[in-house]
Amino acid sequence: MIREIIHDPVFLAQPSSEATEADLPVAVDLIDTLKANLDRCVGMAANMIGKKKRIIVMARGPLVVAMINPKILSASGEYEAEEGCLSLEGVRKTKRYRSIRLQWQDMQMKVHTGTLDGFQAQIVQHEIDHCSGVLV
Repeated sequence: MIREIIHDPVFLAQPSSEATEADLPVAVDLIDTLKANLDRCVGMAANMIGKKKRIIVMARGPLVVAMINPKILSASGEYEAEEGCLSLEGVRKTKRYRSIRLQWQDMQMKVHTGTLDGFQAQIVQHEIDHCSGVLV
C-alpha cells in the first residue's frame, strides 16, 4: 500500500529498531511507496512512511529492492556529496564513500553480503543514515 511521506524532523531523527519477519508488510508498503515516487526519489527508509524499523528500499533500474537490517561493514573512497531527500526540503552536503561492503537480509530473511559502488552505494548510505536517525 502506498503510504504518506513523513516530513517531521523530530520523528525522522529517532533511530530505528531491528526489523523481524513480522515487519515484512512494512517492506512491501515501502516498495509500493517508492514505486509511486520514482519520478522524484531513488531510495527510501521505513521511517519515511512512519515505521521506525531498519528497512530500506532502492531503485536498481526498473526493479525496487528491499534490504532488511542493512549494515555497512566497510567503506572506501570518501568524497563530499550533495543530496536531497523526499522527507526534507533542500539539498545538503554530506560525506559519502564510493564503495561499501554491506550485509542485509532479503524478503525471505536470508542474509546476504555484497559490495555496492557509485550511486547505488550513495543511495544505501543515505537510507542507512535514515535508519540511524541521521538527517541528510
